[in-house]
Amino acid sequence: QVQLTESGGGLVQAGDSLRLSCVASGITFNTYVMGWFRQAPEKEREFVAAISRFGGSTFYADSVKGRFTISRDNVKNMVFLQMKSLKAEDTAVYYCAADQSTTLRSTTDAYEYWGQGTQITVSS
Repeated sequence: QVQLTESGGGLVQAGDSLRLSCVASGITFNTYVMGWFRQAPEKEREFVAAISRFGGSTFYADSVKGRFTISRDNVKNMVFLQMKSLKAEDTAVYYCAADQSTTLRSTTDAYEYWGQGTQITVSS
């Protein structure tokens, strides 16, 4: 059974930093591209960042480029999202997702497995 579990969300103030974690089980972790997506109220789920199977390549949405950093630990089967300079518009539920691909993709339908999400609220 595949399980992705996010943690690290919470309520922060604008300008703060936060790190999200996602631990995976039930998959051969290093055969999956890992991604982070987010969904704000009444909006569609949107791509945030992706990282290649061994971490050599990353890909970011323009809205987070320079502020967010995705990384992974293939020994611990974990992917992280370090976020800094948070803005009110970063408020959303953040999801990690797994894509058994060799390319970094930004569409939700590319990812086979999803976590339940963790809420981040940024107050201005």
